[in-house]
Amino acid sequence: MILEQKYIDDAVVLYLSGKIMGGPDAAILNDKLHELVEAGKTKVVADLSKVNWMNSSGLGILISGLTTMKNINGNLKLACLTERIKSLLMITKLITVFETYNTVDEAIASFG
Repeated sequence: MILEQKYIDDAVVLYLSGKIMGGPDAAILNDKLHELVEAGKTKVVADLSKVNWMNSSGLGILISGLTTMKNINGNLKLACLTERIKSLLMITKLITVFETYNTVDEAIASFG
């Protein structure tokens, strides 16, 4: 997994790409989110448009990230889901746990 970030208004967009499969990927995202928490950033959007594969460990990474943000009254929203990722979230019923948006801009606007 490759992770890049960009600040847009008062939100942070994390651009994830490649395969999200646990192991080192978990540490990358976990470390980044804790770094953002320490910097006082509570509005995070994960752009998943370039994620081509995710397994159950990858889903666990996203759930852990959401929990990290919720614990500080923040949020982790998902944007630009591919059909494969959207299907995975629907099958696991996690589509009801995450706020998902068609675009990064929609996700950012939803923070209000």
